[in-house]
Amino acid sequence: MKRYSAALLAVLAGLTLACGYSSKSTTPAVAGTMPAIAELAPNAMNSGGAAFVLTVNGSDFSSNATLNWNGTAQTTTYVSASQLTATIAAADIETPATVPVTVTNPAIAGMGAYGSGGTQAETSAPMNFTVN
Repeated sequence: MKRYSAALLAVLAGLTLACGYSSKSTTPAVAGTMPAIAELAPNAMNSGGAAFVLTVNGSDFSSNATLNWNGTAQTTTYVSASQLTATIAAADIETPATVPVTVTNPAIAGMGAYGSGGTQAETSAPMNFTVN
């Protein structure tokens, strides 16, 4: 009986492997749409000032794009594919600095077999904001 059970187990394992359950084939994510920043409005503020709304004009912003202030994602309002806004806190402009601003279009999950496909997140080149 033990030999029969061992043989049956070996046959079942072989069939499982032959059916392709041992490896999942996936298609890697492709490059997403690269956002581009053309203008920051305003592009400078005085240090120690109050919170303000930063408008980023550019192109290829997705509806769930994120404006990044000095590498930190901000609560972002999508206006159009060419404009985003975010409120920058007074604490973020307390001292003089040059602050990089970027926009990130998030990754889109794949809908293929095993979640394959989709797009990668893409982040724009930085544009500098000046805190005087």
